[in-house]
Amino acid sequence: MTLKEKNRIKRENFIEDHGIIYLDKVSMSYPEEGAPAVDNVSLRIDKGEFVFITGDSGSGKSTMIKLLLRELVPTEGSVYVNGYNTKKLRHGQIPKFRRSLGVVFQDFRLLRDRNVYENVAFAQRIIEVPSAQMRRNVPSILSMVGLAGKYKSNVRKLSGGEQQRVALARALINKPSILLADEPTGNLDPSNSWEIMNMIDEINAMGTTVVVVTHSPEIVNAMKKRVVTMRKGIIVNDEEEGLYINED
Repeated sequence: MTLKEKNRIKRENFIEDHGIIYLDKVSMSYPEEGAPAVDNVSLRIDKGEFVFITGDSGSGKSTMIKLLLRELVPTEGSVYVNGYNTKKLRHGQIPKFRRSLGVVFQDFRLLRDRNVYENVAFAQRIIEVPSAQMRRNVPSILSMVGLAGKYKSNVRKLSGGEQQRVALARALINKPSILLADEPTGNLDPSNSWEIMNMIDEINAMGTTVVVVTHSPEIVNAMKKRVVTMRKGIIVNDEEEGLYINED
């Protein structure tokens, strides 16, 4: 057995024992701030789960996403994603690590000078997918998100809901094991918000682990998923089929 195979089996065993996402007594402090943004947080998310992370501004939600993406390294504790200890990743390993993650942001983050096809294909070019395979993959994922007829459209001419669908297609094109969505409906009207959330729910039903950061009580309360509530950097509530807890 090669070292690569041994490491793969070790990661698979870790995921089985601890979850596909595992935070072990994690704290994250910024030098310019007093209290830690995340304070001694432990969290397990199993493969295939759908989890909402909620809380008011400043509760630590965005810092949690950055820790999972390895944009930040925790001040204390350990973050494990897909069996990898993010603190131990070398700089050159980070791009490969992130290929196992699909990410959708509130502000879409599309290539504004490219059309729909090119925006989605960009994610495949990064990992050097052969052109012939790319020509099959991109139309397939665009069809899944309802944009098959707009592959030549410039993204600047799309509605907000359509732009978020492009972002979702780009996040999913490489078949990630985890989808992280940071306020994916924050810039959308209610109708488009529900279309995006229904798509994300369908993606989860196909086996992808989903973590959604949101401040929408309507969506959280209607979908009846696991809800992790944060307040001032700590987890104050974690419930299966939970509800959005308003701060009064």
